[in-house]
Amino acid sequence: MVGFFKISPVFVMAGLMMSGMDALVAAPLATVYAAIIAIITERLKFTEIIDCAVENVKEMQLVFFILMAAYAMAECFMATGVGASIINVALSLGLTAKTVAVTGFLVTCILSVATGTSWGTFAACAPIFLWLNHIVGGNILITTAAIAGGACFGDNIGLISDTTVVSSGIQKVEVIHRIRHQGVWSLLCLIVTAVIIFGLSMGLPSTSANAADAINQIPQEVWDNLNEARPSAVALLNQVKEGVPTYMIIPLLVVLVVAIKGLPTLACLGIGIITSLVLGLTAGTIESFNTFLDLLKTGFSDAGSWVIVMMMWVGAFGGIMGRIKAFAPISNFIANIAGSVRQLMFANGLLSIIGNAALADEMAQIVTIGPILKSLTDENVEASEEDMYKLRLRNATFGDALGVFGSQLIPWHVYIGFYVGIASAVYPLHQFVAMDIIKYNIMAMVAVGSILILTLTGLDRLIPLFGLPSEPRVRLKKHSKTPARKTA
Repeated sequence: MVGFFKISPVFVMAGLMMSGMDALVAAPLATVYAAIIAIITERLKFTEIIDCAVENVKEMQLVFFILMAAYAMAECFMATGVGASIINVALSLGLTAKTVAVTGFLVTCILSVATGTSWGTFAACAPIFLWLNHIVGGNILITTAAIAGGACFGDNIGLISDTTVVSSGIQKVEVIHRIRHQGVWSLLCLIVTAVIIFGLSMGLPSTSANAADAINQIPQEVWDNLNEARPSAVALLNQVKEGVPTYMIIPLLVVLVVAIKGLPTLACLGIGIITSLVLGLTAGTIESFNTFLDLLKTGFSDAGSWVIVMMMWVGAFGGIMGRIKAFAPISNFIANIAGSVRQLMFANGLLSIIGNAALADEMAQIVTIGPILKSLTDENVEASEEDMYKLRLRNATFGDALGVFGSQLIPWHVYIGFYVGIASAVYPLHQFVAMDIIKYNIMAMVAVGSILILTLTGLDRLIPLFGLPSEPRVRLKKHSKTPARKTA
């Protein structure tokens, strides 16, 4: 019974989130309830509760700075023409019904990496590709699901994505290392998805169209709806229509290169911000340095007004829950039924999916379930520090990939609600429902299915940098009779 009371704050947070309450309200309420449970079950003093909450938040300080810089760079990329240049380069080849969905998928993949936001990417690209699809006679459901899946690609692997940063921070791994770990797997998922989407579109017409035609057909009421829901998407659409110099794609390329070279995350973000300023002034997309500073201010404000505040509350929540060992029953259950480290890691993946479905919010899942995954691995696996780090990389990938892509397969998830709302607003000729996006979201199906199967079967060893260390290099402590072999 005591164990149930200790875990009950998680159910309280899940219930509040599923009721539609904003995370900024649900998280503080759940934290207060967790504090009450801590007082009742552990007889902790108020000062002890504050200390464990604050200490847990302190460990996330670097993540907060990375998030602020990431939001600032995303704002700069949207406003200076980096995003528009990506779209225009892709659309310059011309589109038909056969290629509009796969092109939309690839464009949103790249744009989401550049901006770090799936919601912003979908809002910016839906008006273009849904109306292009209308003009060329494509399949509206395939195209909508394609850009939804593509928009999630960068949110999972993008250097400046908040989910990438937070999931990595919780598992105490470097963002750059996380991206390298899953990079080849992510690209393979992209390729497989693109091939399937193209195959689904092969029987469609060959009529061609361009972005300007599509944008000109957007009704005024759609512009009004979009301006209210996502103003930055309106600015990007205007840049796509009016055109920006092709060289505005350079800031994205620079960031990708320095990230691959292994520069610290903050350094990569700083370089991206500076290059977008220099080239934006050259191209005339930025009027002055003061205008650019306003963009940075907007980025910092957007990060601070929601995601950082929410993370601080959930961090405090996690600190209290960790202090009272609230997740011990779950950890013990999984540790008892798992017969190997791979089975334990597979269970971690399932926990991420279940948490995402329960909380209906990918960030809430990452910050709530993430500490459970870390605790499960750290307390039950025996291995060298190098191999433990690889397991933490997979846990971070679980939290992010199964949070972002998993959300695309959950009808009641806030992600799906946002996408359905945007699609309905920008293309009122079709009444969208959740299953319109879910049943054709090939990217989500491929990503979620493959990472779970590869982890359980050990076939991840066939993918460069993605394989987990195998036994006996790693082993469950309950099976260990001698110390695990150290690796050089």
